[in-house]
Amino acid sequence: MPSQHTATGSRPPMLDACFLGPYAENDNLLEKLVVEFLRDHVYWRRNFHPEDPIAIGTHAAHHPDYLAFAARMRRELHQLSAALKKSVPFHSPRYIGHMASDLLLPGLVAQILTLPYNPNNVSEDAAPVTVDMEVQVGLQLARMLGYAHDPAQPECAFGHLTSGGTVANYQALRLALALKAFPVALRAADVPELTLPEDDWSAFNLSPSASIALYAQWQHWLTQATAAERKHWQMRVSDARIEQSGLVGFFAKHSSLKVPKVLAPITAHYSWSKGCKLLGLGRDQLALLPERGMRTDVDALEATLERCLRERQPVLLAVAVLGTTEYGTVDPIDAVVSARDRFTARGLGFGVHVDAAWGGYLATLFRNEDGSLRTRDAVATGFRQFPSVDVYNAVAALGQTDSVTVDPHKLGYLPYGAGAFICRDHRAVGLLAEAADYVFHADTPKDYLNRYRSLGQFIPEGSKSGASVAGVYVTHKVLPLDHAHFGLLPANTIHHAEAFHARALQFAKAMAAVVHVMVPFVPDSNLVCVALNPVGNHRVATANTFVRHLHDELRCDPSRPLQDKQFFGSVTTLRPDVLGDAETQRILDALGLDMASLGEEGGDRLTILRHTLMNPYLIDAENGVSYIDMYFEHLATQVQRLLAG
Repeated sequence: MPSQHTATGSRPPMLDACFLGPYAENDNLLEKLVVEFLRDHVYWRRNFHPEDPIAIGTHAAHHPDYLAFAARMRRELHQLSAALKKSVPFHSPRYIGHMASDLLLPGLVAQILTLPYNPNNVSEDAAPVTVDMEVQVGLQLARMLGYAHDPAQPECAFGHLTSGGTVANYQALRLALALKAFPVALRAADVPELTLPEDDWSAFNLSPSASIALYAQWQHWLTQATAAERKHWQMRVSDARIEQSGLVGFFAKHSSLKVPKVLAPITAHYSWSKGCKLLGLGRDQLALLPERGMRTDVDALEATLERCLRERQPVLLAVAVLGTTEYGTVDPIDAVVSARDRFTARGLGFGVHVDAAWGGYLATLFRNEDGSLRTRDAVATGFRQFPSVDVYNAVAALGQTDSVTVDPHKLGYLPYGAGAFICRDHRAVGLLAEAADYVFHADTPKDYLNRYRSLGQFIPEGSKSGASVAGVYVTHKVLPLDHAHFGLLPANTIHHAEAFHARALQFAKAMAAVVHVMVPFVPDSNLVCVALNPVGNHRVATANTFVRHLHDELRCDPSRPLQDKQFFGSVTTLRPDVLGDAETQRILDALGLDMASLGEEGGDRLTILRHTLMNPYLIDAENGVSYIDMYFEHLATQVQRLLAG
């Protein structure tokens, strides 16, 4: 069984067929697949209407202009190929820097296969095959997260792909605002026969579930009305909606309401700041919460919500992060969900969105093949410490959140750009619908699958690649999103992260005479940071300079041959305003650094090495090679070189 391989920490044999490989070991497999399906595409073109005349005659290939064009094309492509050899070698186990690795063959080939067909997933008219695949991808991800994923269920989830996690986060804000404001619009329109909240504050503070239920009642009411009544009331409600009048107009009409806040951890991705500005909420409406150990401080969240309730300050979303991009840490999603439920009962309703752009696919480790949640003991089998109780509880709570961002182009091992947005109840998405007669049909189908064939009505993008969708869909079909299939990949990388963590602690002991070394946070996922400071130094600025010099040997340098680099890593920083005084003191003390030196130039934050352990070949048991051991040996050499210099 696959679990036996993951339990021992060795690489499951199936994974050897998943990638082209560090040495391009599967080149024959990739070449056969690409050539086979390119030929298949050619046959498709030739058999579309074989009675049509041949447009490009055989003599064309001998014309001087044809030959000149072909020569220029080959020359430019050869130059491109040569230039790309300076690219970062994400495929190699020597690359342990940012969130990138080798690409899964099913997704890579599916995308290459689909590109010549050039489907545009704005609607089924432009992409009759891949639009359906995109809807199915949403359901695949919903199942992985613990959302309802049966289209026959009224509250079935809905998801779609985006160019990346940033756009998915924009969609979360957009949907949350539409849901929050819609009950107020129903009150303003004075729609008859609906049971509406008694005042604007109550209407603006319904839970997302209650707002969706009210929207569903409104839709049902319209089906019972006459055509004239339906047109009249649709117009009245439309005119009262925030999407019609905008933020300025809406809040001018409802002067008792304040613009809602977005609550996010201080480590949240910068897309939340961009999104608040893009929606017109403004950067001031983004409230960044302090952290404990790079995880949301639940007490601070509670205090903020208490203050909002007391000051009648609405909250749009509380954002939790499943795998921060700097540290891989996991917020207490279960505690955030609990706070939502308790404060909603007290009259302060808001949504919970999980930014799982990095860690979303870790959820496959927590899913049985039937989609049910595994026990913590079952998940923990074979690992040293993963998952902690807090991480398990956080992932188990995903199904109770309102929406999630996941990036297939990160831990899904798929080509850029493929992000995804998934919401718990698809009925909410109707509030985002746009009309365009030249693209979308007039009547919206009632059944789930057909409704979303005009996908462009509901998503931020207009034109979007169907080839990217095909890559994600096929990957999820080849590797279903459960622990026995796709989960083998993150399980493998968690083993590597645990081995890396243990090796970092050994490195710290071995180098204790010359350099202080520590792992600032026990890893929640497959990202491990290491902090260093030369023995005898007490200034943060000097420690930062030392780590930056180390990183100079771990980063891409286009001016030097790629082979000059032994390993590739990345850096990040630890900011005192993010850490808090206690955590800052703990880390600086362990490194022998003086807290007072934080005020010096170049020392306002601590620079640390950051390692993303995605590559499945970091430990090569067959050849007896550990790239993790090799990395720390290389790091030791570089440390000694810098100290001697």
